[in-house]
Amino acid sequence: MTQQPDHILVVEDEPITREQLVSYFSDEGFKVSSTGNGDEVVPMIADSNVILVLLDIKLPGKDGLTLTREIRAHSDMGIILVTSKQEQIDRILGLESGADDYVTKPFDPRELLSRARNLIRRVHIQQTQRRKNHLRKFDGWTLDLNKRELTSPEGEHAQLSAGEYQLLLAFMEKAGEVMNRDQLMNRIRNREWFPDDRYIDVLVGQLRKKLGERAATAKIITTIHGTGYLFTPEVH
Repeated sequence: MTQQPDHILVVEDEPITREQLVSYFSDEGFKVSSTGNGDEVVPMIADSNVILVLLDIKLPGKDGLTLTREIRAHSDMGIILVTSKQEQIDRILGLESGADDYVTKPFDPRELLSRARNLIRRVHIQQTQRRKNHLRKFDGWTLDLNKRELTSPEGEHAQLSAGEYQLLLAFMEKAGEVMNRDQLMNRIRNREWFPDDRYIDVLVGQLRKKLGERAATAKIITTIHGTGYLFTPEVH
C-alpha cells in the first residue's frame, strides 16, 4: 500500500505568503490545504486528516490563539504559529494556548520546513504510542494520553494544559533521573519559545498543584537544589 503524504493546513490571510507556503510545501511532497479566514479552520480540520497547521496569529474571523486553544482541546496535531509580531507576550500566550512552535516573518522557508518535519515526526510517534497504550500509571495516578486527563488515586479527574501535559510526559520518560530546567525546556518546547527557563518553575508549580503537592513536601516531583527536578515514581 502506498503511504499517503502528510497533510498540512496553511492558515494565512496574506494571499502571496499563503500561495508561497502552499507551493513550497507541495513541492516538498506534502498534501497542502489553505485558507485565509480563521472561521474556516475548525471545519476544515474536522473533515480531513491534517497532521500539522501553520497558523498565522492575526486573521479575519477567529484569531490564531483562539484557534490554537480550540484545536488543542480535541487534537494533538502539530501547531506552528506564524506571525510578523515579535513581542514576547505573543510567545507566552502561544505556548499557554498549546502551540508547539513559533516562527516570525520574514522566515527562511528551509528552516520552517525543517521545523515542520521534526514536529510531524514527533506527532507520528505520539500517535503510535497512544494506539499501543494510551494510559500511563504512576504512584496511584493515571494519565490518559488521548484526553490529556490526570486521574487521582481517589478517582478525581483533572484536565492538563498543553504545557503541563508536555512537562509530565518529559518527567515520565526520564523517571528516576534528575533533569535541569534547560533539559526540560528543550524536551517540551523549542528554545526560542521562551528564553527564560524559569517558566519551567511555573509549570512545575501548576503540575504539583494538580498532583496535590506543595513544593516543600513534594514527593512525586522533588526539587534537587542547585540542579533541577526529579520525578520519583516508577511509570507503568
